Amino acid sequence: MSLRQRGARAAEEAMARSGLSVEHLLGVRFAVNVCIAAFITWFTLVALGDQKPIWGIASMVAASEPVVAEARRIFVSRLVNVLVGGAVGLAFLLLGGGEWTLPIALAVTVLLSSYVVRVKTMWRQAPITSAVVIASGITAHSAAIGLREGIHKVLEVIFGCCVGLVVSWAMSKVWLVRAPEEGTIRA
Repeated sequence: MSLRQRGARAAEEAMARSGLSVEHLLGVRFAVNVCIAAFITWFTLVALGDQKPIWGIASMVAASEPVVAEARRIFVSRLVNVLVGGAVGLAFLLLGGGEWTLPIALAVTVLLSSYVVRVKTMWRQAPITSAVVIASGITAHSAAIGLREGIHKVLEVIFGCCVGLVVSWAMSKVWLVRAPEEGTIRA
């Protein structure tokens, strides 16, 4: 048994004696993950000129997870679905996306996400992204602005997801926690 594993086991035994469970520790680590990742996401995007990086923050929270395997699964699911939604939204904008195209684009996005891509976790992300992209063009009365805003939002989501995943992974290396349903140390 490695020194890290012995240290983790000793910490778990101390927690058991104190009445705290692994779920408590996972919750605390999740809070720390989100806090660190929020600082990174917010201040990086603001430094790059983003005035309202809320999409990056929301994506970072969705991808922050104390169990790294789950964080990876959410990251891939969100990334795939945001790319599907972004592509459909951009395509409809290029085809002259007026207000009437929004419901059709959302239906097409749902069908693609459900029956072609089939990444069920975070699959609502695809039509949400499509709606954001198309709505940007509709409200600005400009496909060019819609394209720019849509691409910006998709990139912000990807950045937030990446930060959430990297912080979750890094924290799993620094702060070992045994997942309650598994018998091995999380790495």
